Amino acid sequence: MGGSHSRRRRVACSDRRDPKCAIALTRLYEDSLTSTNVLVVHSPATESETSVTVSRKSFLLGGLAVPAAAILAACGSDSSGGTSASTASAGVAAQTTAEEITVEHAFGTTTIPAGASRFTAVAWGNHDVALALDVMPTGLSAQTWGVEDDSGMLEWTKQKVDELVAAGAAQPVLFDDTDGYDYEAIAATAPDVILAAYSGLSQEDYDTLSQIAPTVAYPGVPWGTKWREMIRLDSQAMGLGEQGDALITDLEQQIADAVGQYPQIAGKSAAFFYMSESDTSTIGFYTTADPRTAFMTDLGMTIPASVQTVSDADPETFYSDVSSENADQVADVDVMIMYGEESDLATLQADALVGTIPAIKNGAVAFVGNGTPLSASTNPGPLSIPWGIEEYVALIAAAADKADAA
Repeated sequence: MGGSHSRRRRVACSDRRDPKCAIALTRLYEDSLTSTNVLVVHSPATESETSVTVSRKSFLLGGLAVPAAAILAACGSDSSGGTSASTASAGVAAQTTAEEITVEHAFGTTTIPAGASRFTAVAWGNHDVALALDVMPTGLSAQTWGVEDDSGMLEWTKQKVDELVAAGAAQPVLFDDTDGYDYEAIAATAPDVILAAYSGLSQEDYDTLSQIAPTVAYPGVPWGTKWREMIRLDSQAMGLGEQGDALITDLEQQIADAVGQYPQIAGKSAAFFYMSESDTSTIGFYTTADPRTAFMTDLGMTIPASVQTVSDADPETFYSDVSSENADQVADVDVMIMYGEESDLATLQADALVGTIPAIKNGAVAFVGNGTPLSASTNPGPLSIPWGIEEYVALIAAAADKADAA
């Protein structure tokens, strides 16, 4: 193979947050397997250069996180003397962990060092925990479902991001994980911590992300983290455990206030269903492992025995379905919450099999749209709950009225 050799690469870094710095590092990986690379980091802000040596050993022992930190540290701050923390700007105080933090989750234990201040969130909803606590994530997964513009953010997320930007915070980097996590883009945000308490990480995903930065995964099953657990884990990882608990208490009160206006929903059995008006051969529903159906109990409703039995039989599955030929198996549901439009009801009622389900026959179905902001808000989180709870509960109450009238 020949002797080892050293190559010099040069990249301009105008700011510590410049993603080109970390991207340049990740692209050295293959070369570093057979050579030592010296990355020369040039900072226009300070007109200085710093050399960072990147070798196979540094990648294998330190992963991406340690070299990335070295490169970003080498980049100068801007000419106005700005700080390196993504949230530390004119009117926004940076959040920095004051002491070492240990968080337990499905893949083991993650230790977060004192001084962590850059928090990147992946998957769904984790970034909203940071935002709800007035911490701007350095990066977050772009959303598409439920987004009605080209911002890559759900309405409540964008509102909070805009608020923090107006107060002086830097815009977060958005990355697309539709077809899998973009590790290069995530590494480019140079995170100190990766928030993934609500996600579907595989072991491989977790291992790779952990090479970039300490990663906090879900506590139980993929996509099964409820909103309280998500807030507790993500806030704990940011050193804001007490503030996270206070946020939960506040959200619980907002839910209680909304539900209190509609006593007719109390005690009704309900679950979240999905069906296609063009194919009614199966009746799909989310189990109690999924936050959408689990949220029914937060509204003072009960889980129907049909759904609870399936949930208990396979606690790791967050959805299931039954053949429409066995529609009677879900006859114990008082109220169905369902993706789709009110106009879909007539089609379902006209179906010879699905139309026999009491909730459908009675019109006791709360349609929340499909791909709309409201439909996205039914997967509850710290920003989506305040944004949509009143409209959501009102729809459910209207369906409960129809169940009572039958």
